[in-house]
Amino acid sequence: MTSSALTRPGERDRVSTKLGEIDWRLVGLLCVIAGVGAAMLYSIAGGHWQPWAAKHLIRFSALLVAMLALSMVHLKWWFRAAYPLYGLLLILVLMIEFTPLGYTAGGARNWLNLGFTRIQPAEFMKLGLVLALARWYHNHSAQDAKWSWKLLIPAGMIGVPFILVAKQPDLGSAMIIGLTGGVIMFLAGLSWRIIAAGAAAAVAIVPPFVIFGMHDYQRNRVLTFLNPESDPTGTGYNIIQSKIALGSGGLLGKGYGLGSQSQLEFLPERHTDFIFSTVSEEFGFVGSFTVLACYIAVILIALRIASLSHSHFGRVAAGGMTAFFALFVAINGAMVMGLAPVVGVPMPLLSYGGSSMMTVMFGFALVLAVRVHRYAELPKGRDLF
Repeated sequence: MTSSALTRPGERDRVSTKLGEIDWRLVGLLCVIAGVGAAMLYSIAGGHWQPWAAKHLIRFSALLVAMLALSMVHLKWWFRAAYPLYGLLLILVLMIEFTPLGYTAGGARNWLNLGFTRIQPAEFMKLGLVLALARWYHNHSAQDAKWSWKLLIPAGMIGVPFILVAKQPDLGSAMIIGLTGGVIMFLAGLSWRIIAAGAAAAVAIVPPFVIFGMHDYQRNRVLTFLNPESDPTGTGYNIIQSKIALGSGGLLGKGYGLGSQSQLEFLPERHTDFIFSTVSEEFGFVGSFTVLACYIAVILIALRIASLSHSHFGRVAAGGMTAFFALFVAINGAMVMGLAPVVGVPMPLLSYGGSSMMTVMFGFALVLAVRVHRYAELPKGRDLF
């Protein structure tokens, strides 16, 4: 279908036309990754659908329908929702700290107890940040994005949730928020001088932050990452067991359901943070490489979608969401291989977890919306109001 056909009045409003414009390769890859996750959760549970695999599939199926529905929403509505959504999510993060609704689990006060359910606002904050930054950059010039006092605004939009989430303490989510915001500023055209200065400042601040800014258990994780064998039955246990699982799989793995580290529960958090180690143990290098290839394909397709958008908002939003997804994959992969400290970042769609899956699926709804409405032109300033 040509560009002129797609922009013909009323043509884009047909549901059938919009469904045809969805990138089904991307949808298929997401289904494959989630399916592998369900298969691994079934294996980890000893060949049972409960307690993880069935819920994982039900959540994904429901969110898949929601993703496809949201992908047909015009970009102007995503644009309008950007700032209100960011503000709402920031309020929810503040509620964790300053109201009795804050709930502590796993040593971190990062849950909001709503009575009927518990949610992690920090997970959704990542999507809200991508949208808010995309809207800000859409309404500002290339010079403002490169170097201007106005950059204090997006820096503050990144810094406030980063500090609040790090204080919970949820270092993994804070790291994703900070890095995603930094990548978006880079994609928007930030000056190389500022990037170099920021990198130098980050390197300089790491040692004092580790010594004075981290909780004891976080500091121990960093020190253990440098030398996990120093405490093999304590803080180094997770990394050591993960490495054993990764290495023992060899080329083709031990076989489905035959991973000793996961089946005998030596591997900690085998259904969430370390599920990729289980994939490597049971299916070896070939299996883990195949899963990573699926992730890489998703990232490349999403970047292509971002490049095709006619609106700056669409380009920045799709690029930022792709960066967010890629950071999840890179940090979790590095973590399970002992190349990064254990910070509690799941492998997207592979790991068990509702909040994380919901954020990823809503994020790809945005990417697909950019694809479907790639020829849409969004006016600058307040024209949409």
